[in-house]
Amino acid sequence: MRTRTLLPSLLMLGTLAVTAACSSGSDGSSASSGARPGANPSPSPVRSVDPSKIKGLEIVSDSSEQSSCPYAASYPDVPGAEAMTATMKKDVEKRLADFRSQVCEGGEGDAEAREFNISYQFLVASGDVLGVRLTTQDASGAGSGVTTRTYWYDGKAGEYRTALGLVADGSQDAFVAALKDRLEGREGVDAAALDDLFSDPASRASVLDGMDFTAVGSLRVTFDRGDVGAPAAGSYLVTLPKKTITPWLSAFGKRVQRQTVKPSGSLDLGAAHVPEPAVPTHTASGDDDTDCKKVKCIALTFDDGPAAPDTATLLTYLAQYKARATFFTVGQNVAAHPGLVRAEARAGHEVGNHSWNHPDLTKLTPEQIASQLGRTSAAIKAATGKTPTVFRPPYGAIDDKVRAATRLSPVLWDVDTEDWKYRDAAKVAQTVIGKTQRNNVVLMHDIHPTSVAAVPQILRTLTAQGYHFVTVSHLRATL
Repeated sequence: MRTRTLLPSLLMLGTLAVTAACSSGSDGSSASSGARPGANPSPSPVRSVDPSKIKGLEIVSDSSEQSSCPYAASYPDVPGAEAMTATMKKDVEKRLADFRSQVCEGGEGDAEAREFNISYQFLVASGDVLGVRLTTQDASGAGSGVTTRTYWYDGKAGEYRTALGLVADGSQDAFVAALKDRLEGREGVDAAALDDLFSDPASRASVLDGMDFTAVGSLRVTFDRGDVGAPAAGSYLVTLPKKTITPWLSAFGKRVQRQTVKPSGSLDLGAAHVPEPAVPTHTASGDDDTDCKKVKCIALTFDDGPAAPDTATLLTYLAQYKARATFFTVGQNVAAHPGLVRAEARAGHEVGNHSWNHPDLTKLTPEQIASQLGRTSAAIKAATGKTPTVFRPPYGAIDDKVRAATRLSPVLWDVDTEDWKYRDAAKVAQTVIGKTQRNNVVLMHDIHPTSVAAVPQILRTLTAQGYHFVTVSHLRATL
């Protein structure tokens, strides 16, 4: 498995009824416009997929820790599904580039509302089909700023499919008629506009970009806020039962439905080569006995991982100098790369919590904060057997509400390398060497290959100057 970074230039009718609901919820109630993707995960009717079982999985990630330009974006890259990955890459990079241009460089919008986040969820990864949902939170936009889109890959045909590709061409009119029938009469829906919306092929494909199957084979169609009704009404969800939707499905749609209801347990998209993940076997010789009252200490910290193979390379560099560090991991990446998290702990490093998908915790409710941190702590414990005790709030954003929502101890930093902005190993190394002082906490990211490449020079130079590299908790305990 490998995690790469985006370029800096750079988202019932079980009873034949429809419910209006915010896209971040699933209880059918209308949530506030401040709802956030992944902020308060709730039980999903879609079968869960264990990403660590997807061979050769890469997580393409990028993020910033700058409060004036807060963003985090991730999407998966699965061997064999290159066409789907290319589509996600294009969509994500465009949206991220727009945000950076308008907010980070242009300074547009309310500073308090600035934040951009794209998180992912696997819908199906079985047999010869793959489905992914990207959820985008763009706080610089109108309304809640939450949008979703599903992406599909047909391994049998070797082609990317849109959500509408789940429905047979000859059945789309009947399918759309059923959707209109369930939407008309709902509060906030403009019935007159539905005809125009669904009759135009381009707008139809655009608005019907969020479809997935439930564990019993029903088809869910999600409409983002403002797609089919007044923005104030929230998003809308239509769920067509299996017996209704199955006759209208394409051959691909039926395979997706079948693999969702009864997964085969393996995924084969016909990739010519699936790389094997490299997991270091370094083992700590014992507890760290460094006394930071007597010697010069530094705590190197690495955010947003684990990333493969970059975290594995970093662990090797640290082992060469018997240096210890603290890794503030993102929950969705822990779920994808649990072996690397185990390797971190086995080598004597500290594994901390950096939330599930990197939102600004100060903008969440206490329940959402608890969910973000709780899910991540659970993933870390599942990988290492140990519950973390420290966390780093994304963007360093923390307030009394965040502190009250968790028992984890917050950790900020003294030296910001800004390595997310400057992808230059020499510059990152010189920043650490030139600015770091005794007992400082240094912020870096192991999702950036250039940052990992800077570590040997940092270790070599500062070791020669008499510094010792310890974990954050060890530094705190010995001062």
